This record gives sequence, structure tokens and C-alpha cells, in this order.
Amino acid sequence: MIISYCYKIEPTSQQSVKIDYWLELLRRHWNYALGQRLDWLNQTRCQIDRCSIVSCPMGEIPSRPNYYFQQSALKQTKKLFPDYKKIYSEIQQINLQRLDKAWKRWLIPDKKGKCGGRPRFKKSGKLRSFCFSRVNHPKAVIKFDGKQIITTRFGAIRVIVHRPIPDGFTIKTATITKKADGYYVSFSLEDKSVPSLISTDNIKTALGIDVGLKEFLTTNTGETVSIPKFYRKSQSNLARKQKKVSRKEVGSNNWRAAQNRIARLHQHIARQREDFHYKTAHKLVKEYDMIAVENLNIRGLAKNTKLSKSIYDVAWGNFIEKLNAVAVKRGVQIIKVNPHNTSQNCR
Repeated sequence: MIISYCYKIEPTSQQSVKIDYWLELLRRHWNYALGQRLDWLNQTRCQIDRCSIVSCPMGEIPSRPNYYFQQSALKQTKKLFPDYKKIYSEIQQINLQRLDKAWKRWLIPDKKGKCGGRPRFKKSGKLRSFCFSRVNHPKAVIKFDGKQIITTRFGAIRVIVHRPIPDGFTIKTATITKKADGYYVSFSLEDKSVPSLISTDNIKTALGIDVGLKEFLTTNTGETVSIPKFYRKSQSNLARKQKKVSRKEVGSNNWRAAQNRIARLHQHIARQREDFHYKTAHKLVKEYDMIAVENLNIRGLAKNTKLSKSIYDVAWGNFIEKLNAVAVKRGVQIIKVNPHNTSQNCR
């Protein structure tokens, strides 16, 4: 079983500057590698109705800039730009792996035949994290001793450990992320054991829930959970802050501070919603051995412009994901039911 724990870290001012500089260098490298791939795509393709291959030869086909090609070019990048020597090679490789995964999602359809959007060039400040592939390994460049993370190029960074690493789990990866209210480290934890689900014969209590916009959810027993409407309650405050940003000079320190206040408010709303989802999920999982939910097409429902804001505010999909994650830990079964013809008038 794989879970993730996120902790806030307290780097010094020098360490914060170095983290920000690494993120900027990785952002530039992302944009260069993406541009290299898009140039190759344009050079090796032509539209049928625009040009004839006979009259307009394509010329020499360049080498395909896949992950392995761009990884091998890292040595040349470090020679041309010595600042990249300060960044660990594994961090740069993972940055290219992320791009390669986004590229394949765009060009290669998934099992359902759907493709993702085209990878985008990132503006300044839009690349917010970098990852270490190994932690507490003999060859790892980062260590965690329970109180701080230690690297040779950052030194020791204090970690606010608000909950301990659970017994039996080993730390696989560490990701340092810059958010609106500071810096965080996320550990990916792995445990070889897998929780066993409650067998069908031993199920004593079962529950069916129906999510909605009038009530957050309604159970088959008639119990309801009201919608907290976190975004709706913060809309007026958010509008005031956005209005103040429009009066600032773009790029100035005051503009950045105002933008950060908006980001912190969005972060507060998201955390309120996440806390509500987890508390509701834990309450349900503690009381029942099996829970049935509707397998909704949330994107299709959100296309209704009159209800889309309310649908995204209530975040059914995020709640069902958290409910499933909590249920797996406790061995509770989650069953997704086809929503077709589930609404009935009971007398």
C-alpha cells in the first residue's frame, strides 16, 4: 500500500532563495525540452491539404527528442549552463520524466480512447515542485531523521512533524513544493502489506449514499449531510481581493503580495473542503462495512453553466476518492453503482 504524508518545512532565507532558483532553472529546462519536442513534431509532419510531399520535400528528419535523448543531453546542458551542475541529476531526470508523461498523455489515448491536453510552457513561478527519487538510501542525496531533511546542497531544513511516520512504512520519494503559505515536503510511503477487505459473508452493515446539491449526501436510511458551501461563503472576500489586484501595477511587489493573498484564500477554501471530506468519509467508514455510491459523470453534469459552480464547490469526485482511500485502509468495500434509473418515488 502506498500513501503520502505532507509536512511543512522551515528553510532559512538562503535556503528559500536556493529552492526558488532551482525551481526557476527547472522551469526553463522544461520549456526548452517541450519546445524541442514541438519543433520535432512540426518538422516531421505536414497537413495533407496544404503541401505535397513530392513538391515540398520534408528534408532530413531530425532525431526524435524522447526522454532518453533529452536525458543524454543533460551533460551538454551543464557544460553550456554551469548553474545546472548545482542541481542533482536525479531531480533534472524526474523533471524530464514528468514532461515525457504529459507528452504521452497528449499523443497516446488511454484505455477509454481519451487523450490529455497538450503540455504547456510554464510561466515564471508556475513550476512549483521538484522530487528526490530516493530517501534514506545509502546512495540517496536526501536524508530524513524524523526532525529535519538533510541534503549536501541545502544543509538541514527543519520539518514540522505534526504526525509520525506510521510503523511498517518506508519512505520511497520526497517532493519539495512551494505553496502560497510556504514550503512543504511530501513523502511517498510504502508498506508491502495490503489490508484485507471484509468478506461478503462477514458484512453486517451496508449503506447507500446519494450525493446532491440540495444536501451534500443522503443515505438510504434518510439521514442527510448539509453542504458547507465554502467557496460561496468566500466569494465576496475573494472578489474584493481580486479588485485590489486590478489596481496594482503588474509585476510590482504590491501586485505580487496581492496575488499571494488571493492564493492563500484559495488554499484556505481547498483545505476547508478537504477537511470536511475526510471527516465525513471517516464517519461513514467507521459505521459501515460496505458503502454503495453512484458512478457519476461529473464532468458531464458540470457542463450545465447554471450549476457548474455549485458542482465544483461541493466536489463530489474528490469526496469519493477520499472515501475510497479511507475505506481501503480499514478494509471496507466501496461499490460504484450505475446511476441509470436509480431515482425512484417511494411511497
